[in-house]
Amino acid sequence: MTTTVPVSADGTPTVPGPLKLFAECFTALADNIERVVKGKRDVVELALVCLFAEGHVLVVDVPGTGKTTLARALAASLDGTCGRVQFTPDLLPSDITGVSVFRQDKGQFEFLPGPVFANVVIGDEINRASPKTQSALLEVMGEGRVTVDGVTHEVPRPFLVFATQNPVEMSGTYPLPEAQLDRFMMRVSVGYPDHASEFAVAAGNLAESVGTLPTIATARHVEEFARVVRERVRVPDPVVDYAIRIAVASRDRSDVRLGAGPRGSVALVRAARVRAGARGRTYALPEDVKALAGPVLAHRLLLAPEAELSGVTADDVIAEIVARVPVPQPTAVRDGSPVGTG
Repeated sequence: MTTTVPVSADGTPTVPGPLKLFAECFTALADNIERVVKGKRDVVELALVCLFAEGHVLVVDVPGTGKTTLARALAASLDGTCGRVQFTPDLLPSDITGVSVFRQDKGQFEFLPGPVFANVVIGDEINRASPKTQSALLEVMGEGRVTVDGVTHEVPRPFLVFATQNPVEMSGTYPLPEAQLDRFMMRVSVGYPDHASEFAVAAGNLAESVGTLPTIATARHVEEFARVVRERVRVPDPVVDYAIRIAVASRDRSDVRLGAGPRGSVALVRAARVRAGARGRTYALPEDVKALAGPVLAHRLLLAPEAELSGVTADDVIAEIVARVPVPQPTAVRDGSPVGTG
């Protein structure tokens, strides 16, 4: 195993400056994934923000843009467990969470864990499963545990659900309910590669494949760095207030039937904290909130029919809100670090 993070005997980071170490690990992970996901640094970093913010990511894009490759590359960069589910109409909830079976030799039921009992769970074409099966993910994505036959089982930490969805092929699919979408911290789109990146892929000039990617960090590192970010990166009150005002603004619009709820504003603050830490800062700025507002909030909006017919998208609404909500003025915090858009 190759790791960029010095560790002690129990697997915890030992180098002074844990926040600096986190930023270096974040960059190393992004560089590693970019070996096979070319020209998509922004999307790669969004996925890593979700990982360290202990959230989940939904990638919605047309076939062939590298959705599953991104998920596999992220999983390969971590020395943790990986589960994969190919969602189909006949998939059952127990195929995801696990099932209790009776062992005659022991005379008792034994729980057989499903693929969600992994650090990274890849869900391919999540909208192809029935709503009943999709609902099997609600508890585990929201609480990090699964209840089967009245018994609760904790999933490993860290825990990231990386789901993909094809937005153009609607035959045989089921729309994700709002409660399911709200469990995802972010919805992102990979998009088509630039000409140089597509040329490298088509010409077979990629020196790496997902199977040859080195391991950069362990699951223990991710869990420890998530704790470091929570404890050492501050989100000043004006920045928290700014995130909340953006979410609240989405609830009072004639073109929106359902705005972003409190889970959205909480996710926006958590993601901003990780983004700040990944850039080596001990405090979050309004620019962190602005950069993440679209991926974190857009999928939580339910547009009015008139807006959809006129071609307005949820991303358009969030962009307009961000442009309209006043940005906090620079101010001083206790350690003298600036808070503002500087």
